[in-house]
Amino acid sequence: MNKDQLEGKWKQVKGEFKQKYGKLTDDDLKYSEGKFDEMIGKLQEKTGKKREEIEKEINEW
Repeated sequence: MNKDQLEGKWKQVKGEFKQKYGKLTDDDLKYSEGKFDEMIGKLQEKTGKKREEIEKEINEW
């Protein structure tokens, strides 16, 4: 999965969250996106894997 595909999936998830939880703001979603990036960074640091490898594993789950 490349970055564009991941961003597309994230936009779909954000849209679904907005539909289900109308009170969520873009700030809330940006915060969640930042936490996801932070988690990816920590996994990269711990495993030594590239971001793309980690994203692929997550996508396969």
